Amino acid sequence: MKNLLIAVLFISSGILKAQKTSNTSIGENEKLVYTVSYKMSGLLTNLAQVTMQTSRVNTGKSNYLRLKCNATTYSKWDSFFKIRDVYEAYVNPSNLKPYLYKRDINEGGYLKTEKYVYKYKSKTIKATMEKKKESSTKTLKMSNNTYDVVSTLYHIRNMDIDKAPIGTNQKITVLFDRKPQTAYLKLLGKETINTKAMGQKECYKIAVSNKALKGTNQNIVYLSADANKVPVLIKFSIPAGTGQLVLNEASGLKN
Repeated sequence: MKNLLIAVLFISSGILKAQKTSNTSIGENEKLVYTVSYKMSGLLTNLAQVTMQTSRVNTGKSNYLRLKCNATTYSKWDSFFKIRDVYEAYVNPSNLKPYLYKRDINEGGYLKTEKYVYKYKSKTIKATMEKKKESSTKTLKMSNNTYDVVSTLYHIRNMDIDKAPIGTNQKITVLFDRKPQTAYLKLLGKETINTKAMGQKECYKIAVSNKALKGTNQNIVYLSADANKVPVLIKFSIPAGTGQLVLNEASGLKN
């Protein structure tokens, strides 16, 4: 289950083209709710809910857009493997540049926290991890396009995907567990997806490959082919099995 949710977030974090300089896709009061299903005994079984929300935060000195992701197993599965995970990124609301990332993991009694502080003057990231009452800090190098898994997920929605030709390939790097993770992306074209939250939507179809994922064109992200670029369906295949995320609720969209 732990690897399942990590894969889901990682699959959702791809980039095909350079980001726009201004935020035209992400609203300040957006809420997206997904059902996570996993194939068990040949049948897709609903195991968990993932909720993604945005909100404006004013610290007195600066304004930020908080990007928050909660992953929670349904209560009937808690006795099997209880998950209560929270991922957060604080970004510039105008261009989505990240400044702070936090991860709070509670999975089957396994507890871990992470925090990344982006330092743009020194082009470094102060990355702190705490588990089993032990804390350690690393200083990581930061390039112009270094993102954590949450801020990257929102950056993909602010790109000019419509300008990319079918078959476009791209390699990306995302920080996870304080390590750079590489993924390879390919734009497969468009497909119409029937969603509970948004009805029938024409979507960009993007394949993702990575050493943690399995198969060719089996890990797919479907983004609504409109100004919001909402992930409406995510299909994943990992060594432990296959599953999907289905969008059930969408509110507060920018466009």
